[in-house]
Amino acid sequence: MTPADPVRFSENLLTDNPALYERAFPGTDNARFVADLVARFGSGPAHTLLDAGSGTGRDAARLAELGMTVRGVDISEQMVAYATTRHPGVRFDVGDLRTLDTAHPVDVLTCLGSTLLHLHDTADILTALRRFARCLRPEGLLVLEMRNGAFLLTDRGRRELLDHRALRRVDWEGVTYTSETRLTLDAPAQLLRRERRWSWPGNTEPVCQHTAWRLLFPQELRFLLSCAGFSVVALFDEPGPLTEPAWPGDGVLVERLTGDRLHVVARRERDPR
Repeated sequence: MTPADPVRFSENLLTDNPALYERAFPGTDNARFVADLVARFGSGPAHTLLDAGSGTGRDAARLAELGMTVRGVDISEQMVAYATTRHPGVRFDVGDLRTLDTAHPVDVLTCLGSTLLHLHDTADILTALRRFARCLRPEGLLVLEMRNGAFLLTDRGRRELLDHRALRRVDWEGVTYTSETRLTLDAPAQLLRRERRWSWPGNTEPVCQHTAWRLLFPQELRFLLSCAGFSVVALFDEPGPLTEPAWPGDGVLVERLTGDRLHVVARRERDPR
C-alpha cells in the first residue's frame, strides 16, 4: 500500500481509514459537553460510562482522563481496532446498537454524532433505546447528540443543507483528498440522504459513498424515549459541541429546537416496556 492508496474495505473511505477520519474531523470537546451535563443533571457521582458509537475512541479516552471507567462500542471493526491501539487504557468492542449489552449497569450512556440516526426504521430505533435503558442503572443518564429533523422545516435548514454541494480537502500522509458532498431529502422514508465522492491524485475512479440519517423530530424522540423507559430532563438545540457558539456558550440551554443539532439528556426511570 502506498500513501496514495488508502485501505478500502467498503465504500466508506473514512470508516475504513480511521486516521483519515480524524484528520478530516479534528474533533470537538464532546467529553466536556458530557461531563458538564452529567454534573448538572445527574442524581449522584458518575463512575462508569458506555459510549455507543465510539468511532476512533477520542471521546471515550477523554472521558476516561476525567476519571470515569469507560467502555466504547462501535459497529466498525476498523474503528474498534484503531481505537484499541490508540487508547489501550479503554476497552473497545464491536457491537450493534440494537444488541448493546453490558455485564453491569452503567451510570451514563452516550450516543453522539448522530449515531442513532443510522438506524432508519422506527422499530430499530426503539429497540436501540430499550437496549440503552437496560445498560443503565436506575436514574442513570442517557446523553444523545444528533441532527435535528426540525431544522429541515425551516428556510435556513433547506437552504444550508439542500441547496449546494460541499467541498472538503484533507491532507493526509502527503496526499490531498477531496470530497464533494450532496444532501437530498427522502420525505417518504423520513431520511436525509448523503452522496459523498472522494478523489485524490493517482486515483482514476472516485470512491462514491451513500449514507443516510433518519430525521427524528423533537416530539417524536420524546415519545420514543418514553416508550423505552426514559424521562427527558433536557432537550435543546444550543449550545452543543457542533453549534456556534460551541459548548458551553453562555451556559443557557436554548430550546427553540429549530437549529441543526439536537441534544438530549434523559433519565432511566423504569424497566423498558
